[in-house]
Parts: sequence; structure tokens; C-alpha cells
Amino acid sequence: MEKKFDFNGLTTDEVIASKEKYGNNAIVYPKENTFLKGLLEFAKDPMIILLLVASIIYFVSGKTADAFFLTSAILLITFISSYQNTRSRNALQKLKKFTKPNCTVIRNNIKQEIKTDNLVIGDYLVLEEGTTISADGKIIHSNDFSVNESILTGESVSVNKNKASPNPFVYQGTTVTTGLAIVIINAIGNTTQLGKIGKSLQNIPEEKTPLEIQIDHFVKKMALAGTLVFIIVWGLNFYHSHNILESLLQSLTLAMSILPEEIPIAFTTFMALGAWRMMQQGIIVKQMKTVETLGSATVICIDKTGTITQNTMSFAKLFTVQSNKITDVTDVLDNDEKEVIATAMWASEPIPFDPMEIALHNAYTKSTKKDERHKYKMIHEYALSGKPPMMTHIFENGTTQIIASKGAPEALLPICNLSDIEKTQIHKAIKKLTSQGYRILAVAKAIFEGKNYPKTQQNFQFEFKGLLAFYDPPKNNINRVLQHFYKAGIGVKIITGDNALTTSAIAKQIGFIGFEKSISGDELMILSDKELQQKVGEINLFTRMYPEAKLKIINALKANNEIVAMTGDGVNDGPALKAAHIGIAMGKKGTEIAKQAASLILINDDLAKMVNAIAMGRKIYTNLKKAIQFIISIHIPIILTVFIPLALGWKYPTIFSPIHIIFLELIMGPTCSIVYENEPLEKNTMTQKPRSFTTTFFNWKELSTSILQGVMITIGSLLMYQYSVYLQYDEALCRTIVFIVLVTANVFLTLVNRSFYYSIFSTLSYKNNLVGFIILITISSTALLLYVPFLARFFDFEQLTFKQLVISIGVGSLSVLWYEGIKLFKRVTTTKAN
Repeated sequence: MEKKFDFNGLTTDEVIASKEKYGNNAIVYPKENTFLKGLLEFAKDPMIILLLVASIIYFVSGKTADAFFLTSAILLITFISSYQNTRSRNALQKLKKFTKPNCTVIRNNIKQEIKTDNLVIGDYLVLEEGTTISADGKIIHSNDFSVNESILTGESVSVNKNKASPNPFVYQGTTVTTGLAIVIINAIGNTTQLGKIGKSLQNIPEEKTPLEIQIDHFVKKMALAGTLVFIIVWGLNFYHSHNILESLLQSLTLAMSILPEEIPIAFTTFMALGAWRMMQQGIIVKQMKTVETLGSATVICIDKTGTITQNTMSFAKLFTVQSNKITDVTDVLDNDEKEVIATAMWASEPIPFDPMEIALHNAYTKSTKKDERHKYKMIHEYALSGKPPMMTHIFENGTTQIIASKGAPEALLPICNLSDIEKTQIHKAIKKLTSQGYRILAVAKAIFEGKNYPKTQQNFQFEFKGLLAFYDPPKNNINRVLQHFYKAGIGVKIITGDNALTTSAIAKQIGFIGFEKSISGDELMILSDKELQQKVGEINLFTRMYPEAKLKIINALKANNEIVAMTGDGVNDGPALKAAHIGIAMGKKGTEIAKQAASLILINDDLAKMVNAIAMGRKIYTNLKKAIQFIISIHIPIILTVFIPLALGWKYPTIFSPIHIIFLELIMGPTCSIVYENEPLEKNTMTQKPRSFTTTFFNWKELSTSILQGVMITIGSLLMYQYSVYLQYDEALCRTIVFIVLVTANVFLTLVNRSFYYSIFSTLSYKNNLVGFIILITISSTALLLYVPFLARFFDFEQLTFKQLVISIGVGSLSVLWYEGIKLFKRVTTTKAN
């Protein structure tokens, strides 16, 4: 929101002039040659190496057509891989650009938000609690301002600063711990202290995710197996044929069939594009491992203010000790009630940024006839502290001193001089207001002679003035969001700094399960680890929480083997956000510290987007699993169809050559990494329990399905091989029939594996235009190989009769469609169980 300030800031012309003279606020690092890096990566690809070796052998043996084909295949694979990598890289670059933090400046006497890159020398930068400082500058105004400079100094203790400090400067990369300040920027980009010493997150290598490591290990094992088989088969062939080049080609063919090089490409594509799709829905994924973890979340811990509620903090009611009654702020207020509002305003920051303090300043403006804020200057302050917290400000106008305090009733009541009757009346008012969902603030005033102020604010002799009630209504969609979580098998827990009665009242309004029982931060901290683990399993409402208590809750849930997601927006949420498996920061009201600690950011602070994120996480995992199972299933028949005739000395031992294998690879790659990535969410995905986080793609249950599918396709292809031999077909005709069986199986496996539960007829209605497109390309290219004479000669194929074609397609389809019976059994069993 735009707001007028006492500082004018730079004008538009001055901003342009400063940018032309000093440049943008960006730390520039030497750029690496991504093209050269890409070429080196391709050069190390095992499949590329095998293709190069095979091409050289064909050239040496005089088969130049085959050699040129494989060389073309190398270029085509390079293009496809480059295209996929470019898509992934572009998606991630857009994410990085989108996640660049904003900062608040004063320009043309208006407070406005800009990208940190657009900050210029001379800008008036507004710093609030929880923000990361975007450039170096000098303080010209501050309230209760402290900074954590550990990134530069290594010291984790916050440093209090103001314009009169020995070092009134702030530095890029440091974070605001408390308060507010306005600074004039004097260094940006490479000229900042951080830029000079060259610290940057870009220099920290990104760790591989658990799933990525599993996939790397699997591919390496398959590459090792391929190498061993290659050496053995080469040795055996050479022993029998004494033809080094021919035996080498046969061994290379088998090695190519073993390598599942599509898996890493599919993983990178799914994760990067999945993160990009989430960003389009208003969800920024900062870490790729979050995409893996989302589908496993078993419990989500949410804050009350701004997450469940609208964070509007409207000042609704007040209570004074003198009148002993609760008054609506829209009524005519007496002097005592006006004094409560004024005291609360003096206890707030002079330049408010908290919604509650903004409401108090507005209420003071409306209730007073004579605004005295400009007459007074804050000369001393006690920061928000204590459990529960309170804060005190001291103002002076030369002759008169105002000492005002506000905070939780539990913090102020013990230090005020009240009779037992007054305490009873106050507690009664608190209970009545909190039971209606109001958030309560207590207000007190003190009189003190001199300026030798006590060390702590609790040592003042306070006079209790009254209570202020703020109403923050629940969001309209929050009940529906909770029901989605519950339906998906995800537990929900509320962790808030507010009191139990207010939180319970709001929780009851929104249909929250477990609103009846709660535990406070102090009660929680005295529990043993074993007791705490039991409590966090039984209780869903945690009130009067502070950073240490929040962290203990997260760790206790993790100790119970829960996969924990947590929302947060404040500085104090940082440790718990970092400890959670999925830290979720709010994009609008979240502090930069919270966003840095989180692994995921909800741009519009809408918890409903978290339902979408979990659904997307489950979809990505499910579709990636389908893709990898497809790759394993289709590789098995290719490997065995190449190996068995060769190993057993069948009539046509070299049924396939490298050119046939590479064609099959070219139609498999797009299927797994393009078709399955684009698959929609299955309708039962969000009604299933969260998957176990320890589950991998390569457990026995899933592997057995893929192996069984692969074996059945192998049986079909080898059955047609032997059928061809039985009918005394020549090698070219036998090869063509077996090839058609494999291509048909590839097409039907694509369709059948779109769901391991719903029938192929149900999945045909799924919205995925790429399925038909890829299948059409596969069928068309296969038809060209069979019926275009020079292509048929090149691949050593023969045209099939209609009968031969129908039988080959029939066997290929049946070798896959049998799995529809398994899916039917699953559906019938599930229906009976329900």
C-alpha cells in the first residue's frame, strides 16, 4: 500500500541518473560456457559413446549408410536431450528470476515495493523485521532496530543500531532481527561488503536429492552390467567367429539395449517442469527435493493469523477497568476508553508496519480531537520480549513523559497493581472475548521520575488501563481446505502464539478436528522427549508457542516418523521451517528470513495452494514412477530379444543391429519423458494415504510389476521369432515380425501404464494430447520403415502380408493387455473392501 512519509526519497529522474552512473544492484560473476559444458556432458554419455564406437566400426567395415544413420542418430539424440535440458534449465531460470526478493523504498515521497536489482545509490530503503538487507547503507531513522550480521562477521548475536551508533551502517546479506529503520543506500552490487568478499549462494554446489542419488546408482549399476555383458559377449562371439568387428557390433547392440539412459532425463524433466507448473499456480519451489517430499507429507502444521484467518486485525471492542464493561469501538467512547486507545498507540511503533499497530494508530486518529504525536519524541524503548511477550515505549515532549506498554494479558496482569476484584473482572472479560474468537491485547501505563530507567520493563510500576479486542475473521475457503487435507490422509495441527480460548474458538468455527484440547508452550517445554512424542500425536492445538517450543514440536513429530510440512511467516519461524521436511513461507506477509529458511513459498498466502502443491507432488511422483516402470518394462524384452538368440545359438542370432536398437530408443525416450510428464492427476490420487517417504521407485512390488510386464512382452516377441523360424521365414521377415511385436507392445504399454488401477478405457478419457501425437508418430515412422523400399532395405525389413501384420500386432498387444485383468482384480477387491 502506498503511504506518505516524512522522507521524500529520490525522484524518478534521480533514480534514472543514479542507475546510469552506478548501474544496477547485482553482483556479477564470471559466466561459464554452458554450451561447452553441455558438449562435455554429452561426450560422457554412455549411449553416445556406444553409438560413436558403432559408427566408427561401420565406417571401417565399409557400411557407410549404417555409419551415417548412427551419426544422424547421435545428432538427433543430442538435439532431443538438448531440448529437454533446455526446457528444464529455462524452467529453473524462470523460477530463480521469479524468486528474486523485493525490497521497499521511498521514492517521490511514496513507499513502494521494487525488485532488489532495481535498487540504486541514494535510494531510501525501508527495513522491517525479518527482511534481508538488499544493499549497503547508512541509518537515518530507526525504531528498536537490530541486525544479525553473522554472514559477514560470523557472530550470531544481533547488533543494536541507530543513526547515533559508532557504526550506523547496514550491509547487504545481513538480516533485520527486530524493529524498523530507514537507510540511504551508499553501495550496491559488487561494491557492497558482501560483493567485495565474493560470498554467494551461487558458489555453493546444489546437493543431489535422495531420489536423484537412487536413480544415479541404478543407472550406474545398469551401465556396469552392460559393460560386463559387452565384454563377455564380445569374447564369446570372437571365439566362435574370429571376426573382431562383427562380434564387436553384436556386443555393442546388447550393451545399448541394457542402458536405461532415459531415466535421468525423465527425472530432470519431471522435477524441473513440475516446479515450473507449480509456480504457474502460485507456488514457488526453492529446492527440488521438496517436489519428491510433497507426496509423502503426513502432517501439516499451520499458523492461525494470516493462514487460517484473513490477517485483517480489525479493532472491534475494548474493556476498561473503570467501567468494567466491554464496549464496541463503533459506540460513543468515554474518556477512559479513549485513554486506553491512546496508551496502546503510544506503546506501538511511531511508524507502524504491523497490522495491529496500524489499526491502533487509525483508532487513535479517529478517537482524539487533538493529535499529539508530532509533539512527542521516543527517547527510550523496551523491545517486544518475554513469554508471553510485552513491549514498552517512553515518549517525551520536553516537560511531559509518557510510559506506555502493551502485550499479552498474562504478561501485564502480574506486574500491575490490581485488586482481587479487578483481576476477577478482567479475567471474566478476557474469557468472554476470547471465547468469541477475539485476540486480546492488554494496555498499561507507568509514571517514572528521571531518566535512570530500570533494566527490564517489568520493573516499572504499571497501572492497568484496559483490554483491546481485535477480530481477525477466518478465511472463506479454510474449511474446504481442511477437508481436502483430511480426505488426503494428512493430519493438521495449529501452532500459534495466541491464547488457547481465542484459537479454540476460531478452530471450532472452521471445523478443525481437535479444537477441544490444547497445550501451551510452557507446558510443552517441561515434558520429557517420550511424553512430548505422545502429546504431539494426541493434540492438534498448540497455543502460546515461541521458537524453541515450535522447534520441539517439529522434531517430536519427525521422531514419530511423520513427514512434516509447516507454514510460517515470521523471523521466529525460521528454525522450525528449516527443521520441517517441507518449510512453507508466505509470499506476501512472510519475512525474508522465513522465505530463506523455507523450501516452498505460497505467493498469495493462500493455504488452498498447499492442497494443490501436495496434489502436484503426488502427481509428479506417480507419473515419474509410471515413466520409469515403462522404461524398465520395455528394456527387458529388447535386452532378452537381443541376448537369447545370441546366447543360445538360434537360427538368426543377430536379429537386431545397433540401428534397430537406436530406433526403438528414439520412440521410447519421448514416451517416458514427454507423454507421462504431461499426464493429469488421477481421480483417486488425493483420496489415498500419503506414501511412505522410504518408498523408492525400485522396491520389489513395483519392480516385479515391471519385470513381469517385460517378461510377458519378451515371451510374445520370442514366440513370434520361433513361429517365423517354424514357418521357415527368412531372417529379414523374422526380424520385421519381431520388430512389429515390440513396437506394438511399446504403444499398448504406453496406454496400459497410464494407470495401474483404472482400465485403459478410463484412461483414454484423460486429457493429454501428447499421447495421441506420440503414438501417431510411432505408427507413422514404423509404417515408413516397412513400406518405403529404400528404408526397408536399409533396416533389412520385408513387407508383411495382412495376416502376418495382424498376428504380429495381436501378439504385441496381448503381451501387454493381460495386465488389464490385474487392474480389474484390484478394482473389484477395493470395492469389496469399501
